[in-house]
Amino acid sequence: MPATLGAVALAVALTGCNGSDSKGKSDGKKKGKVSSSAPAKKEQQTFRLGEASPPQKSDMKESSGATFTVTPTKVVTGTKAEMDASGLKKDKEDGPQIPVHVWSTLTHKSGKAMEIDDMDDDLVMRTNVEKRTRALIVLLGEAKWKDCPAPDDTKKLTPGQSEKICTTFLIPEGQKAAAVELTQGFYNEPLEWPVKG
Repeated sequence: MPATLGAVALAVALTGCNGSDSKGKSDGKKKGKVSSSAPAKKEQQTFRLGEASPPQKSDMKESSGATFTVTPTKVVTGTKAEMDASGLKKDKEDGPQIPVHVWSTLTHKSGKAMEIDDMDDDLVMRTNVEKRTRALIVLLGEAKWKDCPAPDDTKKLTPGQSEKICTTFLIPEGQKAAAVELTQGFYNEPLEWPVKG
């Protein structure tokens, strides 16, 4: 890779297809790491922003058996101007996009310490036309969002500790954020937090 690309911010927003194949799909870096601790009975699937998910169980080797909750608290749709000022290289194939920032609280409940990245990796943004997008992953360079600083993904939380984070998703310009989703593996419906307005 030419050295001149080192200064260019590249980003990838992994997008799932409509339908069941997009649910539980991983971006490849941590496939199948988290599963619901769902018992046989039907659990609540839809929550209000500010409501915690049921405890999620880690399947990562280093934190096997640990549990945590995810609580999306606020969703703010950015602007084209913010996208232009972010420093991200735009992919013409994706067309015009705008950022959506999601604030969440991650809470470690029990078990071995877990990294932030192991707790928020299954968050998905669903738009009003059923397009699902995973969080923006900056591969080279750094994206700058005025009010949404990147979390310290490698920070570890132990039982009883919480961390407030902001995650950025890119959605096609003209679409609206409809819900924050937390995937539950290939065979379970995702949990969702509808976005009002």
